Amino acid sequence: MAEAHDTGKLLGINKDFLPEFVYGGIDGAITTFAVVAGATGANLDIPVVIILGFANLIADGFSMSVGNFFSTKASLDNYEKHKATEYWEVENKHDTEVEEIRDIYRKKGFDGDLLEQVVAVITSDKEVWVETMMKEELNMTKDDKSPYQTAGMTFFSFLLIGFIPLAAYVYALVFDTSKANLFIYACLLTGLAMVIIGILKSIVTQKKIVRGIAETLFLGGIAAILAYYAGAVLEGLFR
Repeated sequence: MAEAHDTGKLLGINKDFLPEFVYGGIDGAITTFAVVAGATGANLDIPVVIILGFANLIADGFSMSVGNFFSTKASLDNYEKHKATEYWEVENKHDTEVEEIRDIYRKKGFDGDLLEQVVAVITSDKEVWVETMMKEELNMTKDDKSPYQTAGMTFFSFLLIGFIPLAAYVYALVFDTSKANLFIYACLLTGLAMVIIGILKSIVTQKKIVRGIAETLFLGGIAAILAYYAGAVLEGLFR
């Protein structure tokens, strides 16, 4: 994961939070670009496009971060609940739990005196014992990231990457420049954002970079096409 560390460092992101950054960035770019495409298809004025875009950024970004918060918190609560159960079993079902440790390491190939030494070492420390049961018996490991940290990174990424499809429209409005070809500029900027997110996604999932970029561009393109034509059809119905 050295590549993930270097990329995260370049972007000023802790490598541990790259999954949340990718998660928020993909959704931010795709949903905001879909709003821009739909508004463009409906021939809405630039201020309306910007209003709808920023409304999506704030509302959807916050909603997504809240969902991430509760998902992470539920996972931590579930871990702590099972951990408390294991502590109770170690204290109240001592012999049974010792035998479970013995079975776990017997299946790993330990036997004889070596097996008994391993069991003795692990069961001599209650915390090590419980952590071993959590990992080996329940296949559960604790995520050190807090719900607030994961939710914050998701929201930050959603806002940062999600703003990119709106950048050309904001620039044109603020500096009163030409309004021509704004949607094309938005497409190019969004494409660039999705390429970056696709690369980061590939690093997180440890898959081929070309595949990560292609998947992200494909999903973004489908969302944009659907939104654009939905806006065009609705604009025609209410004209």
